[in-house]
Amino acid sequence: MPWKSVVVKSLRGEFVELARVEGANRRELCRRFGISAPTGYKWIRRWEEDGLESFEDRSRAPKARPWRSSDEVEQAVVAARLEHPAWGGRKLRHWLINRGTCEPVPAASTISAILRRHGLLEAAAEPSGAAPKRFEREKPNELWQMDFRGHFALGDGSRCHPLGTIDDHSRFNISL
Repeated sequence: MPWKSVVVKSLRGEFVELARVEGANRRELCRRFGISAPTGYKWIRRWEEDGLESFEDRSRAPKARPWRSSDEVEQAVVAARLEHPAWGGRKLRHWLINRGTCEPVPAASTISAILRRHGLLEAAAEPSGAAPKRFEREKPNELWQMDFRGHFALGDGSRCHPLGTIDDHSRFNISL
């Protein structure tokens, strides 16, 4: 027997259809459909406002960006970067402050975001996820490693600064 395919739009429509019946227990319907009560009431309200188009997913992007830098500031940042192509957000910010090219001068992180948005700054390199390479040797006693193990107080008040020696083939602690 094949699995029943379900389209989210049709489930939303079915929910609203059942919820609009006189005397329907909307919270019980929400439990049955596996959604929260606020979500259920949201779909009912959207159907009342927009009809069938309301069952489409809406964009979550903000409708307005009141804190976004103005076009003049972005143009000044881009012009500064084109004049100094090796500089990043911090140097460009100091340069813009000293020149008085634009007001207000955005933060260095905002300048970097503007440069990325305009394709003038490459994204930061992400870790490759590869395991670090070990310097394990083929035979014993080919390589020994020494490292400082931290210091601690002795009974007479003096400090001990131990060094450890490890064979890199067997990982055996040779001395401390």
